[in-house]
Amino acid sequence: MTSSENTGTRVALALAGVGKIARDQHIPSCENGSDFVIAAAISRNGKIDSAENFENFDVFLETRQDIRAIALCTPPDVRFAMAKKAIASGLDVLMEKPPAATIGEAQALAELARDAGVTLFATWHSRFANGVEPARQWLLDKTITRIEITWKEDVRRWHPGQAWIWEAGGFGVFDPGINALSILTAIIPGQTIVEKAALSFPANRQQPIAASLTMRSAEGAPIKAEFDWRQEGPQTWDIVVETDQGMLRLAKGGAELYINETLSVEGPDREYSRIYTRFAELVRSRESDVDLQPLRLVADAFLTAERHQVEAFIE
Repeated sequence: MTSSENTGTRVALALAGVGKIARDQHIPSCENGSDFVIAAAISRNGKIDSAENFENFDVFLETRQDIRAIALCTPPDVRFAMAKKAIASGLDVLMEKPPAATIGEAQALAELARDAGVTLFATWHSRFANGVEPARQWLLDKTITRIEITWKEDVRRWHPGQAWIWEAGGFGVFDPGINALSILTAIIPGQTIVEKAALSFPANRQQPIAASLTMRSAEGAPIKAEFDWRQEGPQTWDIVVETDQGMLRLAKGGAELYINETLSVEGPDREYSRIYTRFAELVRSRESDVDLQPLRLVADAFLTAERHQVEAFIE
């Protein structure tokens, strides 16, 4: 961190996209943290009372050249253009998941950031859940024999009125499903391979409402993943890993870790506070963190998938 506002104080940060995830997670994490203060917001639909608000991204870049870091919380289909302009302006960039609409976009941004000497952080918030790092540590000396992922939730509850998520580039059920894939690729070594997939598309939508993936680990362990947006009642975000020395289960999206069904790790949600701590570390060290394996698994699922049409989805 090199600018004058970084000496002993929080870094001035801009927030692009003032929607649900920004209000629920990014804003309180910055307010309660010690690394960043939101000095500007860019959004056509939302404002932050404590920040200078802009509706036009180019106007923000021209007006607030004192701000050297930005968090992009927009839908992925418009994020590339914003990130490219931010990098060209010398800003360090944090990107919500998924980092871009395509692997090509994400790779291009990584190259641009490297050439410009700025930090680029492709966040995967579920990797920062309480149980994920302890799970990775526990698995280090184990041989994995099977993995089962069950990620089922109610889209009406978690994404009300978000029409973009059903359009091309919106990811559909993979918007939450990629969270599971980000945890999977964080806790097991090597590249995960998609063997086949089956995707269920509502008759009136461009993106899937459910997905079934058959994969294998780099060491050959079978991996089965079930994603579904039609789950009513209790929501399910579980990953079970069977090994030669017992079983591990990550529950509630990684918030709880069970070893042989004994609760080992739990605690309050600190995913986004840890994200901003990590971003601060990257900015201080002038490094980037752009892991695209979760995004690649989604792309491979579409490449290998059987397509099934199901009943229309009505909000």
